[in-house]
Formats: sequence, structure tokens, C-alpha cells
Amino acid sequence: MPGSSGPRKEDLTTRRQFLGAVATLAGIVGSTGASRAFAVIKGSANTSALPLTHPWRARSGEIEPSIKSVATLLLETVGAWSTSEGTIRDARKRLTAAGFNPAFADALGLLSGNGTNAVLQVRDAQYGGILNTSASVLVVVDQWRRMSDGSIQVGGTTVDVRLIKASPQWRIVEVLPARSGNATAQLSPSAKRVLAESRIRLPFAAKSDVLAGGIHDSVLKMLINLSTLHLVDVSVMRSGHPLNVFGTSRASDHPLGRAVDVWALDAKPLVVPSNHALASSAMRLAVTHGAYNVGGPNLLSGQQYFSDRTHRDHIHIGFNY
Repeated sequence: MPGSSGPRKEDLTTRRQFLGAVATLAGIVGSTGASRAFAVIKGSANTSALPLTHPWRARSGEIEPSIKSVATLLLETVGAWSTSEGTIRDARKRLTAAGFNPAFADALGLLSGNGTNAVLQVRDAQYGGILNTSASVLVVVDQWRRMSDGSIQVGGTTVDVRLIKASPQWRIVEVLPARSGNATAQLSPSAKRVLAESRIRLPFAAKSDVLAGGIHDSVLKMLINLSTLHLVDVSVMRSGHPLNVFGTSRASDHPLGRAVDVWALDAKPLVVPSNHALASSAMRLAVTHGAYNVGGPNLLSGQQYFSDRTHRDHIHIGFNY
């Protein structure tokens, strides 16, 4: 129904298959871009091939994956189009047809614009918080647009999608895209190393945070140390994360540039139960390097560690300096 904020009762998987079919008709070829890392925030390549993308899929171990399905479908609906339907007005129409509030297209204007067609890949969807009746899902996306000259423009962002419990599906009430600062030429040696390290895979918002000089060296050095042992997939650093610990008035370390969330190590998603031991190993390493607040899927022994439903899908590493 137009103006509602959640998908209609039709099966979400069916609509995802429809979006995949639209992408195929748009002429998409190549390999999945689900975990690809980029050297620049935006750029163009002289090629007409868009990557083959796939809808977000819940993995083993997910807490209430239907909540994430609603949040990711919203961004997939806005950020993928064909036949020059990339304007915000076109995005509103797609959202209405999918049963979402069309006003969300305005807040997600970064994912609209020029281009004959576009594809979007959800790199990761992690909880910024989950309570009994409300949730925050941090959706990390990459987007590719074919321009009129045949080149490909690459972009992406992280969006904090807020939902409340409703029937038959959780309902989206707010979308908060990441807002990173401007890049600075005065980067620390640690920031330069993180940006140059191929074993640290930063999504667009996190890379912007580092380029803006907004991340403390304690976090950057931790990532460098972790990358000597593992391929590290970062989900969120500063921008795109809730300002407060979700459901509280307590300030989060993320907006202060003193925390990082990691969703996969060695390309193994940490939400999957068989990878929890890997998560625990990285959590212990973080504490040995000075982290004071380390969360993850397992509750470890020590005052620095915590675990809850929010952190079943990633590890949080926070510093107080």
C-alpha cells in the first residue's frame, strides 16, 4: 500500500529474484562484487561491463534474519535500475511498488543520479543494535553505474536503517546514510599504511573516515596487526554507526573514531557458528594490543569482553585512547 514503510506480504525472496532478473536484462556480466575492495572512493573505468550482483542472503547463525531482509531490500530497490531510471523520482516509484515508503528515496539520494543503468551489492548487513521492538541494521553497499559514454562509475555507502517491530514484517522508520568528513593531506603513517594494505578491505564509508583523518591510531595500528595474521573485512568505523550505543544514552566509541567493527576474517563471515573460534582469537588479539571494549559472538573471560545479540554477526574493537 502506498505510504507504508515495510514490504507487502509477498515473499521477499520472490521480489529479490525479480530484482536479479531486472539486473540480468540490463546486460550485467562479470563476477560478484560482494567483498571487493576499492583503491579510491569514486572513479571510472573504461569498460561497459557491470559486475554480476546477487541479493543479500542470510547466513547460518543470523539473529532474526527477516529484519535484515527488509533493510537490505530497501537499498537494493533504490540502488539498482535499468533503462535510465536512476532519478530520485524513479526510485520513489520502485519503492512504492515494493511496498516501502517512497520518501526514503530522498534520504538515499546518494544512490540515485546519472547513469543508464546500475547494480548494487550489499557487502554486509550487521546489527547496530537489536532490541525486542526496535533494531538498527548497518547496511554496507557498493554500487556500479554504467554512464552514457560506456564507462563505469563506482561508489558506495553505509546506511543505518532503523526499524520497529510490526506485523507481518518489521517496519522501516528511518534511514541514516553515512556522512564522512573531507579528505585531508595530513594523514598519519598508520592511516597511510591501512589505506595501502590490501589485506585490510575497507568499504567506502570506512575508507572515507580514514582519508578524513578521523580514526585514532590505536584503531589503525590494531587493524595493521590483525592483517598480519588475517585478511580483514571491515564493516564500520566512524560514519554510518549510531551515535549512541543502541537503546541507551551512552556515547558509542565509533563516532569518536575509536572503534572498528570487523565482519569477516580470511573471507569467513564471523556470524557463522563454525567461524566463532576465529572471532574469539581476534578478540583476544585486540585486547593484547590495548583494546578495552571487545565484543563478539562468544563471551570470553575478562572484563574487556562482552557478547550480546547485536554482536553475534561481527566483532567490535574499541579503544579509550
